[in-house]
Amino acid sequence: MNKLQKMVIEELKTKAVIDPKEEIRNRIDFLKQYLLKHSFSKGYILGISGGQDSTLAGKLAQLAVDELNESTSGGYHFLAVRLPYGEQFDEDDCQDAINFINPTKVFTVNIKNAVDASVASLLNAGVTISDFLKGNEKARERMKVQYSIGGAHNCFVIGTDHASEAITGFFTKHGDGACDVVPLFGLNKSQGKLLLKELGCPEHLYKKTPTADLEENKPAQPDEVALGVTYEDIDKYLEGQEVPQTSKERIESLFTNSKHKRHAAVSIYDEWWKMKN
Repeated sequence: MNKLQKMVIEELKTKAVIDPKEEIRNRIDFLKQYLLKHSFSKGYILGISGGQDSTLAGKLAQLAVDELNESTSGGYHFLAVRLPYGEQFDEDDCQDAINFINPTKVFTVNIKNAVDASVASLLNAGVTISDFLKGNEKARERMKVQYSIGGAHNCFVIGTDHASEAITGFFTKHGDGACDVVPLFGLNKSQGKLLLKELGCPEHLYKKTPTADLEENKPAQPDEVALGVTYEDIDKYLEGQEVPQTSKERIESLFTNSKHKRHAAVSIYDEWWKMKN
């Protein structure tokens, strides 16, 4: 294990081995304590995509508010939001995830009109954006909607970022990377599956192929294709194991190039961006 791998593991707080029950308990308690610390908030909100990460984060949030409602005067809630762009190809999985989470309330906001209007406005201004950048528009529109609904219901916005995404920067800056709390932080992809299994999640939700599904020219493109490295190798790297040299180089390149995504806006007083690996 080289110096950079050690630094990554320390920065992202990953563990080689976890106890799923203990991780579930600790993360539910964290979500409960955060709400109790901020008396102005009465819950959490999260967009549910039908994938592993939002299913896990949503279930943890619902369990947290359920426990708070049992131990306090109540009034806490978890709001699940469906945010399709037109029709979503895996809508059945989304509904299965919502049934598993059993949220306090579900909202559905189709972002297609808003995204298309934004793209058209840019075109009218003489700016043509790529399919990739339109995907970022979708991610940012989804986060904007979550903050609008969250603000109307005094809810904190949950992020689904975990170590296997953080290390690669596989999220949209100020899109799904913008949030208030990240209950999955420190877990890698395979560990998230262990938590869902422990929670009794339907198997097909955490065994499905991960995809961001933002680009229309590459519908349902697997994350691993976009990343150029497998989650298996990413997870092994985060656990301190040796991985093939090509995977190691790819992971470390992604980590270094995406460093700006894991930090707040840079000021003249910041030094981290000047440092070598």
